Amino acid sequence: MRFILRWLVTAIAVGVAVWLVPGIEVIGGSQAWVGIVVFGLFLSLINISIKPIMQLLSLPISVLTLGIFYLVVNTLLLYIAAWLANGIFQVGFIIDSFGSAFVASIVISIISSLVNAILGTSAEA
Repeated sequence: MRFILRWLVTAIAVGVAVWLVPGIEVIGGSQAWVGIVVFGLFLSLINISIKPIMQLLSLPISVLTLGIFYLVVNTLLLYIAAWLANGIFQVGFIIDSFGSAFVASIVISIISSLVNAILGTSAEA
């Protein structure tokens, strides 16, 4: 149940990022929400599995940059999720530039935190 809630929160955050950030385009056939839902699934799975490993590996740089490098890690995870969703299901995101992905990762992080706070859930598994 927790994963489904996390997936829902991520899909909402991704939808807001698509709406707000220029340079992010949804592909998903005739219905854009399918691309957002599938991309949210991939991003949730990556956040559960790969993100802790990448954060541990980038810990020295993150300490030196006072945690700002975690935004770069989130951006790279966004690229990985887009690549997987586009490659497997031909739905998801098209990211125009690193700047667009960087801003989208910030928007997704903020919206996920806000929705989790409203729902009273924790982002931790």
